[in-house]
Amino acid sequence: MTVKLFSSSSSFHFKFLTFFSSKSTLNPLFSTNILLSNNIQIMSSTSKSDQNSRLSSSKSYLVPSLNSDEIDRITDETFRRYTLSSMKRKGVGVAIVWFRNDLRILDNEALYRAWMSSEAVLPVYCVDPRLFETTHYFGFPKTGALRAQYLIECLDDLKKNLMKHGLNLLIQHGKPEDILPSIAKASGAHTVYAHTETCSEELRVERGVRAGLQKVRRQTQEPSGKNPLSPKLELVWGSTMYHTDDLPFHPTELPDVYTQFRKSVESKCTIRSCFKLPTSLGPLPRCDLDEIGGWGCVPLVDDLGLHHEKVNMGMCFRGGESAALSRVNEYFWRKDLLRVYKETRNGMLGPDYSTKFSPWLASGCISPRLVYEEVKRYEKERQANDSTYWVLFELIWRDYFRFLSVKYVNSLFQIGGPRKVESIKWSQDRVLFESWREGRTGYPLIDANMKELYTTGFMSNRGRQIVCSFLVRDMGIDWRMGAEWFETCLLDYDPCSNYGNWTYGAGTKL
Repeated sequence: MTVKLFSSSSSFHFKFLTFFSSKSTLNPLFSTNILLSNNIQIMSSTSKSDQNSRLSSSKSYLVPSLNSDEIDRITDETFRRYTLSSMKRKGVGVAIVWFRNDLRILDNEALYRAWMSSEAVLPVYCVDPRLFETTHYFGFPKTGALRAQYLIECLDDLKKNLMKHGLNLLIQHGKPEDILPSIAKASGAHTVYAHTETCSEELRVERGVRAGLQKVRRQTQEPSGKNPLSPKLELVWGSTMYHTDDLPFHPTELPDVYTQFRKSVESKCTIRSCFKLPTSLGPLPRCDLDEIGGWGCVPLVDDLGLHHEKVNMGMCFRGGESAALSRVNEYFWRKDLLRVYKETRNGMLGPDYSTKFSPWLASGCISPRLVYEEVKRYEKERQANDSTYWVLFELIWRDYFRFLSVKYVNSLFQIGGPRKVESIKWSQDRVLFESWREGRTGYPLIDANMKELYTTGFMSNRGRQIVCSFLVRDMGIDWRMGAEWFETCLLDYDPCSNYGNWTYGAGTKL
């Protein structure tokens, strides 16, 4: 696909176009994306009617572009490749898996440990109403309609894949700290397993769940004959390519320069293998769940207080682990685009200029370790080059921002950032900000990127760099306004990458 952007004749806009088309290597400021690029032609504007006719002829592109039968086939094949028939479970009783931002079966340590430690597993997802409230400073929706729709697709796919493996997904609306203790009591579960998070809002929820579980008294006596104990909350780390326990330093001693971090982990750490699957994850618990509302249903967008929005132009991402695995297959193997990744990663529009893995990584529909193993398989079966390495280079950036959030905690969200910069006087001019947010600045490259974000929930890495720089350095607008708007819109939103990258762009990162 060839994308034609319309440039203004102003010298200011020319600087952006020069930046956009530059061949030089840049720090990937918004490295939540794993990038690849198409050829993009920058054309001069001829007339508004010509622009409108071109826009009206645009269409949407499904990512991945495969049909449902192909997606099912690829998913089944991948599951088989990660299944071990010889796995034996050793546990007793019931264990709960609390799904959060890990909406997958493959390489899910929380699910694996729940299965190993029990006779029956109960998967649970809590639709937390706080995710659909407003952002902290400026009152934007925390979750926009497009990401809500994407989340719904992820849950629907997770439920389907769990059922294929002998389980189901219990879905309830409410706060996890209220729901999980009730489910643990009704099911007699001895442990709730989940992946831990790193930012303050998520950590507060974890503390609430732990406190709620401590008030529950299990009805089943321990084998030792002791009095019934409360269910435990067991948190595991599973959101990065490099495990936090394998770092050559504690996350609080993380180097403040990415290159130092990268060289250290590449030379001193190994990447753990993906967790394998048993042939069946069942059975389900025999308990009666009617007293807590039964299994529940995957919500509709309307149930979340939002309205359905259709993507009519640009990229339309499919949610779920099945789509994620299919995108890896399509991008690496079917289209063989991994071999040219480094040359094409700085594109701006189109379905195949980048891997587009970031939405699935953010929601945990695929693990970075599985991407790593697929890269290594590609290198063994086809070729290893700078492009195959560069995908891993970008994943290390993603790891870096996750560990950075452990080190700096809430300073990532504060106006001065980790550097606690007080010398910059930021504006919160709503009129200027709205022109940026709505794509009405008058600079076509800025406006096109902002409209793509609102229309599709996605923006290229280069586009994110440009619009961030424009907002904070040329408009002088408070960078947190941009970060919170990205939080609303992005399908691939996660607090670590989003706010870490915005502190970079604003000059408030160390």
